[in-house]
Amino acid sequence: MSTHPEIFDLIVIGSGIAGLSTAVAALEGGARVCLVERANADDAGGNTRHTGAYIRMKSVDEVTDDFEEHFAANAGGYLDPLLMADVARDQQDWPPLLKALSFVDPNVVSTLAIESPPTLHWLGKYGVKFFPLDVPFPTSAQPRIVPSGGGLALVEALTKAFHEKGGVALYETAAQSLLQDDDGAVCGVRALARGHRKLDIRGGAVMIASGGFQGNAELLTRYIGPQALNLRAMSVGGQHNKGEGICMALNIGAAPCGDFGSYHASPMDPRSRRAGPSIYIYPYGILVNKDGQRFVDEGPGHTDETYEALTRRVFGQPGGIAWCVLDARLDDVPNQSVAIKTEQPPIEAQTLVELAEKIGVPAAQLEATVAAFNAACSNGKFDPCSLDGLATEGVLPVKSNWARPIDKPPYKVYPIISSIVFTFGGLKTDALARVINTEGDIIPGLYAAGEAQGLYYGSYTGATSVLKGAVFGRLAGQHIASSKATQVA
Repeated sequence: MSTHPEIFDLIVIGSGIAGLSTAVAALEGGARVCLVERANADDAGGNTRHTGAYIRMKSVDEVTDDFEEHFAANAGGYLDPLLMADVARDQQDWPPLLKALSFVDPNVVSTLAIESPPTLHWLGKYGVKFFPLDVPFPTSAQPRIVPSGGGLALVEALTKAFHEKGGVALYETAAQSLLQDDDGAVCGVRALARGHRKLDIRGGAVMIASGGFQGNAELLTRYIGPQALNLRAMSVGGQHNKGEGICMALNIGAAPCGDFGSYHASPMDPRSRRAGPSIYIYPYGILVNKDGQRFVDEGPGHTDETYEALTRRVFGQPGGIAWCVLDARLDDVPNQSVAIKTEQPPIEAQTLVELAEKIGVPAAQLEATVAAFNAACSNGKFDPCSLDGLATEGVLPVKSNWARPIDKPPYKVYPIISSIVFTFGGLKTDALARVINTEGDIIPGLYAAGEAQGLYYGSYTGATSVLKGAVFGRLAGQHIASSKATQVA
């Protein structure tokens, strides 16, 4: 066992947007900061490095109209009204049981909404530029903006600032557990360095920004179930997220928050070798499972509002896979680069029988499925850019929009599985990202941001994950630099 010779004001676990925002904000305030990162310097950045970093805002100055409402609609299941009656009170007056309860704290959400514009302007100081994303999905109900250069630009800008401001980075070092003083305050991290060397790092505060647990097969199976075997991380960066940060906090009494049995799902091509090979073209065809049968409404609404629920239906099919069946009418659909992000070509055939052979589904059943669907399509105006109401009649499941016969060869197919972008289960925090224990008390010296900060249930409030990491990372860094947490005993 060795101990790092320097004592820091802040130890940050993880170098994605949450960790880097925390570290840079704390350095701005004069704190001494150590960054602990499992990956090497070239691969650091976690999920952020590989994401497009969509942001649920109209502009850098305004969040979307449905921002807080969407979180409220996915607040944590059937909550006890007797407990929730106290939510309207000032948070400091909440009973301990409510403070530790696993649900979406409206104070956290309102802070996220209020602090989003100043956080983006803060990122702008480091050279990050944002622009509107005119066509983020085939159809969208809410706008998005995006940093020029995506998540990689965020990682590069903040990493540069971190080093310029004198931060200390320990790459290829994985945090394993938290160190506490005699009073229970967190005072450091026990880590595992390259070569299986144990290392103690001491500090006045610890930020857990090490992501979720999508890179840990054991935790995925424990929380999501054995079918998690069929999930694939949306990016290689997600494989670094093995859940130790969450587990080490739970092990010292932190309260859980977020849906541990669920995750942010996105449809992807399992053949692809690139990060984020999403397939959003399915509204213009049909989805069949291994048995050659339809199982879901392929056009239930705007893509940005429905793709996650649809992807979870794919995950529930045999083998966790489905096939998106299209035909030559696909040529009528614009902006296909938005809808098809895989580099792999579609599987093509001139007949349905030939197509069935290529994808390994029963030919007779595929022909019957397509015939039943075609017979249920009605006349109407096809509009691929908006909800056109072109629905099927007399077939189940119904298709609510964009229902056109599939009868014009060549037929084209993309395989689709559910990717796991990040897990929902994490740690309960207050609006300053301070971790709360199961008794409703703040754990002195412990913070959590990013995917480790539990906030999501049900349907993910799209394009808020990167934003959440930046906002609460920045707030935590500022708080740590200006508080007694920088006074190391």
